[in-house]
Amino acid sequence: MPDLIAPTTRLRSSWLAARDDWGHGVHQDGSGLRDADEVDTVAGFAEWVTRLRRQSDESIPVADGWVHATYWWIVEQDTYLGAISLRHRLNDFLLRAGGHIGYGLRPSARGRGLARWALGVALGHAQARGIDRCLVTCADHNTASARTIERNGGVLEDVRDTELGRTRRYWIDLRTS
Repeated sequence: MPDLIAPTTRLRSSWLAARDDWGHGVHQDGSGLRDADEVDTVAGFAEWVTRLRRQSDESIPVADGWVHATYWWIVEQDTYLGAISLRHRLNDFLLRAGGHIGYGLRPSARGRGLARWALGVALGHAQARGIDRCLVTCADHNTASARTIERNGGVLEDVRDTELGRTRRYWIDLRTS
């Protein structure tokens, strides 16, 4: 049974195996991993995990250009399968290209409905935070992600060229009637 958990140093070995599954240097949507993060060392990995956990604390300022966000790891038992993040608000960049929620699954975990499940759980957290309409985006060529968003109620607003490339922008209405 899958679960969403807060990032933890306990799963470092499993996370590194997933990173190898993706390939070194490959962007992992929803992970909060930045190019400057040194995750190969124990200390660097711990520093990255600490930053991810602190980013949800709205009493702690975030770096310029970033917003507060909550990160979860998608796991089964002690196996890291991917990540999903909920940005607490949208800045100009996120409104154009990134959205409220980002997610990614390691290649060997795809095709099992995990992204659909994780997105549904994250949408519940967004609603609990008072987000009435949630923007979720994906690359125009990523048909699996587009289906995941649509199956969670996403309504396509547009497809546009952004800093991330050609991007599909979906809105999901979280207001209860």
